[in-house]
Amino acid sequence: MKQIKGGVTAAKGYEAASTAAGIKYTGRTDMALVYSQVPCAAAGTFTTNVVKAAPVKWDQQVIAGSGTVQAVVVNSGIANACTGEEGFGYCMDTAKAAGKVLNISPAGVLLGSTGVIGKQLPMDKLSAGVSVLAKKKDASLESGTEAAKAIMTTDTCEKELAVTIDVGGKTVTLGGMAKGSGMIHPNMCTMLAFLTTDAVISKETLQKALSEDVGDTYNMISVDGDTSTNDTVLLLANGLAGNSEIVYGSEDYEKFAEALHAINEYLAKKIAGDGEGATALFEVKAIHCEDKEQAKVLAKSIVCSNLTKAAIAGHDANWGRILCAMGYSGAQFDPEKVDLYFESSAGRIQIIENGTAVDYSEEDATKILSEPVVTAIADVKMGDAEAAAWGCDLTHGYIDINADYRS
Repeated sequence: MKQIKGGVTAAKGYEAASTAAGIKYTGRTDMALVYSQVPCAAAGTFTTNVVKAAPVKWDQQVIAGSGTVQAVVVNSGIANACTGEEGFGYCMDTAKAAGKVLNISPAGVLLGSTGVIGKQLPMDKLSAGVSVLAKKKDASLESGTEAAKAIMTTDTCEKELAVTIDVGGKTVTLGGMAKGSGMIHPNMCTMLAFLTTDAVISKETLQKALSEDVGDTYNMISVDGDTSTNDTVLLLANGLAGNSEIVYGSEDYEKFAEALHAINEYLAKKIAGDGEGATALFEVKAIHCEDKEQAKVLAKSIVCSNLTKAAIAGHDANWGRILCAMGYSGAQFDPEKVDLYFESSAGRIQIIENGTAVDYSEEDATKILSEPVVTAIADVKMGDAEAAAWGCDLTHGYIDINADYRS
């Protein structure tokens, strides 16, 4: 596997575009298009929130169908969530508008929306934006990057990655872009991810690859514990790499799954580290666990602890909060056998051994916790399984952003 430049336009046959439609923001782009020159197999995973946004319902309907997909239209600023039949009707209107200007079936158009909940989309602006996107689309890497910028809300930077693998002598490329900064607690945030590949792979195998991977990537991040109404991950495959078909369970499938995981994990960590008001990416590793499920539960409980996140913001090695979060996680372990470490680019330090504090330097601990990427490692000494979760520190900036987000 090799990392290359680009995002959603890195794979063969994909184009992208962005535009400023004026949906909510001024002075920046707020609509994006991802388009394949040929029809694609498509897979998707979505929010588990009972309250689902209209575009989530639309995409679930499209993915469940037997047809192919050729375009994804995304807007930022308004989530089109809790908008009733009118909001779902606007999904149909958007798909029809895109289908008309792209000369494809509306049933082949997927949608994504992010922003304020409860407001209806300004369809005059959205329809005009779709027309501009269709005229501007091209296959340049720059267009892919600009599309990644257009889907941001409170994000501070665009998030994209692309990699290549060899499948039977053919180069297969996977690329992706994502957004997410607040309302991040996927259970498949507000998080959206759009992935493209030129691999020859069936819709069923594509769905298996995506569904199997979100549990170890996007579902292992949390910024604020709020599962969004709009969480969506979409994966398109247009087959233009010309490889022999990737079959589930084969060696080629394992290569593809590894590459997909690399992109998903990268984007998930970028989302976590870009949490609203955050100054640090907070990584938690639960190691030597009895099984993978125990490891995931422990790691996620720690990374979701507001008290722990606040301690990370203060560069304070308050290990009692971590042990407490492990204790209420629901996972069974012996607290008197737990070792805990902090590490960063400034070094590594052990904080507790067998459940009690060791003699460590608070000054050294503060130095380690002051880096932009901080890792806590919890060793429960029960087996060989491990898992990682990602979040961020909790600062006053989070309140500043969310206190007046709607108004």
